[in-house]
Amino acid sequence: MRILLYPGAAELAAALARPSDGNREIDMKVREILSAVMNGGDAALRKYSEKLDGFAAASLRVEADEIEQAECEVSPALKKAILSAASNIEKFHLAGAGTARITRTAPEAKRTTPEVTGSTPEVTPTAPEIIETAPGVRCWYRDLPIEKVGLYIPGGTAPLFSTVLMLGIPARLAGCGEIVMCTPPGRDGKINPLILYAAKVAGVKAVFRAGGAQAIAAMAYGTESIPAVYKIFGPGNRFVTRAKEIVQLEGSAIDMPAGPSELMVIAGSNANPAFIAADLLSQAEHGTDSQVIMLTYSREMITLVEKETERQLALLPRKDIAARSLGNSSLVLLESEEKCLEAANLYAPEHLIIATPDPIRTSERVTSAGSVFLGNYSSESPGDYMTGPNHTLPTGGFARSFSGVTIGSFMKRIFFQEVTAEGIRNIGPDTVLMAEAERLGAHAAAVSVRLDYLDKNTQKK
Repeated sequence: MRILLYPGAAELAAALARPSDGNREIDMKVREILSAVMNGGDAALRKYSEKLDGFAAASLRVEADEIEQAECEVSPALKKAILSAASNIEKFHLAGAGTARITRTAPEAKRTTPEVTGSTPEVTPTAPEIIETAPGVRCWYRDLPIEKVGLYIPGGTAPLFSTVLMLGIPARLAGCGEIVMCTPPGRDGKINPLILYAAKVAGVKAVFRAGGAQAIAAMAYGTESIPAVYKIFGPGNRFVTRAKEIVQLEGSAIDMPAGPSELMVIAGSNANPAFIAADLLSQAEHGTDSQVIMLTYSREMITLVEKETERQLALLPRKDIAARSLGNSSLVLLESEEKCLEAANLYAPEHLIIATPDPIRTSERVTSAGSVFLGNYSSESPGDYMTGPNHTLPTGGFARSFSGVTIGSFMKRIFFQEVTAEGIRNIGPDTVLMAEAERLGAHAAAVSVRLDYLDKNTQKK
């Protein structure tokens, strides 16, 4: 792990650069997979599943009895935790539903999990708020669910069943008609029971055993087994992220570029070095291409966190992965808290922990971050599971322009406008002027023909 003491602008920029080795090679491989699945369908999916996941399933769809069996393999304590997390996620997303209206439906119509009781909320469009922008001109909009969405759930070295909840619940609450989920199987062909149980809790019924860039291709283009969707959600490694970026260029919408995990900590003199080291390692263990960075204006904190990180690293079950990730990571000493904030906003981290004497006041100057955790006891880990805000967040600096997933991510807004005869008289002449100024004669004529019609018929009367 690099240590930088009062770095210059160029040195700091180099420290904040994301790992990018092999991007060109990844791009070529991803394009090869996308093309193969687009043209070969299920056969190509099985080929890459066997090659990359170590298993080629005869049936890609995970049947209902396998999901039911998975539920039996999940311990009561974990079920309780998942249901608690699901409840918190629902509360948060429903509170932020914005213009959507919450209605209550019969519980049996929405979810059959025996532990869940009471009615299940659903988002439905509000009656439109009509705005009269000019006399005779009425405008409004309507928010509607995206009909078909795809969820990608990473498997690999860690079964991220929490991501099933984070994506499946807002998709269900938004009212998406078809929710397709892809997740890679193990080498035995099975999907982790926690992932399948979380899918049941979230209300996701169409689950397929497919992972990597090939799964993104399947959801983008459709195969014999996996239907094409209109928008793809979910994090993944660099292959998955690049596949999402490529299919987006070809017409499939995506939630955001969500690649390797990253965490930044701004540590003041009051921060707890053991807490910070644990937080850095919690994200470093995600994958070898993860990145963690501590910014501080306390020289002593650099020494203490370095020692704590080394001590705690030796105790981790995934220490080899975390150790490689730390090679991409840094402890950075800057002149002041203000300089730390400037660097954080420039980096735009996926996760930002602020452990300063007044973290709320410090946070008011944050302009770019996926999710911010305030104070010594706000570890990022509860944000992954229990607090409620979504943990599917922009990485790679995209927090400058993207937000985390919400119910609104699964919806689309349609605009409506009604222009009456009175309205076209009021706005028509100006419309003609503007169209003619842009040299768009047909635009002008489409209004002029109406104005002429109204003039002639008014004269006849």
